Amino acid sequence: MSELREGRVSANELELPTLEAGPPDGPLVLCLHGFPDTRYGWRHLLPALGDAGWRAVAPAMRGYAASAIPKRGGYALAELARDALAVVEALAAESTVLVGHDWGAATASGAAILAPDRVRKLVTMAVPHGTFGQALFTDWAQQKRSWYMFLFQLPIAEMLVSAGDFAFLERLWEDWSPGYRMGDADRTALKAAFAEPGVLSAALGYYRSALSAPPRDPAVVADQARMGEPVSVEALHLHGEDDGCIGPEVCQGMEAFFRAGLRKVVLEDAGHFLQLEQPERVRREVLGFLGSA
Repeated sequence: MSELREGRVSANELELPTLEAGPPDGPLVLCLHGFPDTRYGWRHLLPALGDAGWRAVAPAMRGYAASAIPKRGGYALAELARDALAVVEALAAESTVLVGHDWGAATASGAAILAPDRVRKLVTMAVPHGTFGQALFTDWAQQKRSWYMFLFQLPIAEMLVSAGDFAFLERLWEDWSPGYRMGDADRTALKAAFAEPGVLSAALGYYRSALSAPPRDPAVVADQARMGEPVSVEALHLHGEDDGCIGPEVCQGMEAFFRAGLRKVVLEDAGHFLQLEQPERVRREVLGFLGSA
């Protein structure tokens, strides 16, 4: 099995720690994590991709390490998508496969919208492009599931989330993946990341930007307006049947947002963190979709 390697990449004036596997000269697969998670959430998929000949790289997302916190703030989805494309450029790759979970899924979809010529294929997990935004306005069940997004708008959110050694984050994992027990490796990596100065506020900044604050950078505004456009890259979406964060019914109608074709797979006995709950099934689906490196 391919060995996991620690690394670092400079992109958009940020120093992003990475977890990597596979041959350094292989075709690139960029794996983007979500909330509340870290690049270690990809520790099962990265070696599988590496064994298949891909260069698999999972960077810390913007704000998820002290060195990755932007000096001027800025957590709009378009800025995250720009980061992903900047990482591809920094790794000297002409194109990439994008794999994303949760916020990483939204980021990967956004990057595919901005630069479809740089994205070979797209794999998203847990956050469906297009339909999730609609559900936040029209689906009462999803609005109840998304209560935490509204809590994060409050100035006391940092205090609530960090109390009791980040017990709030552990409870989210329990609610979102009801059949899965967080392992010690995930718990250690998660708390170590969020304990770094500024990381918690940065992670909450994603939600604050999404629901209230417009992009600060005028150059980002135009890209942000495009984030809801259809994706023109062939795509695979994986969703846990027991996802307590975003119900699998929210995936209905996704096809309208994918011009080059979409394969949807709902995994039984999996919740929100399906790449950890069902690593073998996720590996088979992803590698089957990507084909040979």
